[in-house]
Amino acid sequence: MRAESNGTSRHILCVFPRYTSSFGTFEHAYPLTDGVRAFMPPQGLLLLAAYLPKEWQVKFVDENLRSTTKEEFEWAEAVFVSGMHIQRQQMNDICRRAHEFDLPVALGGPSVSACPDYYPSFDYLHVGELGDATNQLLEILSRDTSRPEQQVVLTTKDRVPMTEFPIPAYELADVKRYFLGSIQYSSGCPYECEFCDIPGLYGRNPRIKAPEQIIAELDRLRECGMTDTVYFVDDNFIGNRKAAMDLLPHLIEWQKKTGYVMRLACEATLNIAKRPEILKKMREAYFITIFCGIETPDPDALKAMHKDHNMMVPILEGVRTINSYGMEVVSGIIMGLDTDKPNTSDALLAFVEESRIPLLTINLLQALPKTPLWDRLAKEGRLVDDEGRDSNVDFLLPYDEVVASWKHAMSVAYEPEKVYERFQYQCDNVYVHRLKMPVPDEMKTWPNIKRGLVMLRNIFWKVGVLGDYRRVFWKFALGRLRRGDMEGLIGCTMIAHHLITFARAATSGRQNASNYSIRLREASVPAE
Repeated sequence: MRAESNGTSRHILCVFPRYTSSFGTFEHAYPLTDGVRAFMPPQGLLLLAAYLPKEWQVKFVDENLRSTTKEEFEWAEAVFVSGMHIQRQQMNDICRRAHEFDLPVALGGPSVSACPDYYPSFDYLHVGELGDATNQLLEILSRDTSRPEQQVVLTTKDRVPMTEFPIPAYELADVKRYFLGSIQYSSGCPYECEFCDIPGLYGRNPRIKAPEQIIAELDRLRECGMTDTVYFVDDNFIGNRKAAMDLLPHLIEWQKKTGYVMRLACEATLNIAKRPEILKKMREAYFITIFCGIETPDPDALKAMHKDHNMMVPILEGVRTINSYGMEVVSGIIMGLDTDKPNTSDALLAFVEESRIPLLTINLLQALPKTPLWDRLAKEGRLVDDEGRDSNVDFLLPYDEVVASWKHAMSVAYEPEKVYERFQYQCDNVYVHRLKMPVPDEMKTWPNIKRGLVMLRNIFWKVGVLGDYRRVFWKFALGRLRRGDMEGLIGCTMIAHHLITFARAATSGRQNASNYSIRLREASVPAE
């Protein structure tokens, strides 16, 4: 489905802002690859690019790959931007640069939808999802591309059904330069975790695409050159369990037809461990990773944040169950909760040791607008408006003590020996349960062989020779080499290197203690 046209033709420049360095973007792994420069293609802007009237011309720039050029701004008649709170400064900078060319700039996406008041400089604010506000914006621009005298706010009231979404314009993105592919099946989550803004932004009744749409998107990604892992960016892959079960047979059939050239990953609540029928089909569809928001191993804390569904099965048992289907668990962890105690970091480290989860995104609590947490803390007078802090929450424990506990947890959890021990456990006890597939002919090409050799060269030189933890690396690498497990060697080493490097920066104070914090760790980007 495309927007209707009134016969006009416009030049639209879609610009995605740089990410502030964070734990979950894996930028320290990029130098070990064969040219990866960014995390995932942005779904929102690529969807919008595909929705524009067919007569309109569109260019897409991801500033994680390169900066927008003077020539691109001169070509454009309007600029579209989208992003999250952590990209706020960078979004404002794009707006400032576009205004130097007297271009109207429209901003959409999750950040402006939650906090329109963050963005006074933009000409148009698109609040909400693809829908009637989008059509209004396009209608305005079809008539006039001059900047409005004052800011125009357009709010979606009637959303486009996801079954009518066009295939995102993946062809505009250089997908081979991304660490992961991205795809969206659903939007929304039925749960109301206190800290999460998803229900407030996208609703509690998940909206879904048809399985045929997902297969078409996978085909398009493959046509564009994506042959690695594709991440389902759904808020909760099993938010609608029936829909997930309807989709999985289509994914299995597609994987069999294409020779399993792609691995799949997703986000889901931990209670997926209670659904063996879903896990079985996910294994058959070659899902290899599930991100679960475990948040904390403390049952009292889970109850306080309204995440009781994490206790439908004992957490460690749930992790082991998922592992038994060959899927590695990645976990979100929050520190700074009201239920935290002085020894919380020690309890967390004990959980890390016992769960053997290699990758845990350990964040300080950050209150996001449009969440029950924000509302509660606002009533209690515990929101702190200080961008120099790592969190906007007035913790019950002393702030410096909480930050010190976070640094301690990061430093111990990501000691090289401990990281590689956890990855060794995954190799021996998790990855062995994955489907055993012959290498498809499509992958037996010189470009793919060369790509693997380049990554091995980078790993052996930058980690095995120049790295200060090379002894730990070689102990792991030689075991993988003896077993002929090149995939395990490359995949584990890239992630481990990022985790170790990022944790060292975090403990020295050079990284944010929350992926959602807007505390700047780089030169300030000016806004108008």
